[in-house]
Amino acid sequence: MNTIKEDIVIGISACLLGEKVRFDGSSKTSNFCVNDLGQHVTFKTFCPEVAVGLPVPRPTIRQIKADNVIKVSCPDGTNEVTEALRSYGEKVATLATQFSGYIFCAKSPSCGMERVKVYSPEGNALPADGIGVFAEQIMRAQPLLPCEENGRLNDAVLRENFVARVFAYHNWQSLVAEGITKHKLMAFHSRYKYTVMSHSLIAYKGLGQLLARADLPVAEMASQYITGLMTALKTKATRKKHANTLSHIQGYFSKHLTKIERKELTEQIKGYRQGLLPLMVPITLINHYLLKHPKEYLARQVYLNPYPQALKLRYGY
Repeated sequence: MNTIKEDIVIGISACLLGEKVRFDGSSKTSNFCVNDLGQHVTFKTFCPEVAVGLPVPRPTIRQIKADNVIKVSCPDGTNEVTEALRSYGEKVATLATQFSGYIFCAKSPSCGMERVKVYSPEGNALPADGIGVFAEQIMRAQPLLPCEENGRLNDAVLRENFVARVFAYHNWQSLVAEGITKHKLMAFHSRYKYTVMSHSLIAYKGLGQLLARADLPVAEMASQYITGLMTALKTKATRKKHANTLSHIQGYFSKHLTKIERKELTEQIKGYRQGLLPLMVPITLINHYLLKHPKEYLARQVYLNPYPQALKLRYGY
């Protein structure tokens, strides 16, 4: 994966990169973002609460629901910044067309993607969860943009899924910048076939059928394709799905392997499926065999190298 760091831009809550902009004057530094992902992407930081004029430090603000309307203010109703946050979110959403992903600060009344606490005017926590007012504008305006919260990035599967989506979306943005043709779209899909298979067989078949249609203009086909692709990639790839994909790859070039090589790869795929090995083990062996037995079609598959190996995202599951 020869991706230039400056090419991939990810929006992020400023506190996650160590900026002391939280209500109490602290940060909420994400080690993964700073020490790992930050080595391969360029972050653009935003703190909507500071951007709309709230000081640091500042009184706590929360989402308060009254008469079926949610507002963001201090618990006593002062410092109401709902419309200011919404307006700023809309502004940043226009910039987000240049982003390949966004990482929000979890549970924040401005930045939380989900499960944001909502209170009654009397201060009682309500059973319904809210969405950060700022985050909501970005996700609504850019529905295909890979978005995640810092807390969920501690989960190995969710972390890998997010990063894989970021790099896939960036590759798509690069294709769009070049100018999409039917040939380029087919070539792009060819590279992502096994990636899609590892997430959803239904999407795998559906995207293939979409590209086979002769009645769609290229622009419409591309629009439907990227929607289908990003929707599919958001679905978690399970061990069973990965093992099925690995077996398909093995079958593609197994005739070129010796009996011992086939057995070794079969055992590693089985070990991964049973939870005894991380995904990187059979992937590494397949890449090794591809060096010995070159197959151009397989070598082009993003599935085998979806992002920089230095991130070590396939070592944890």
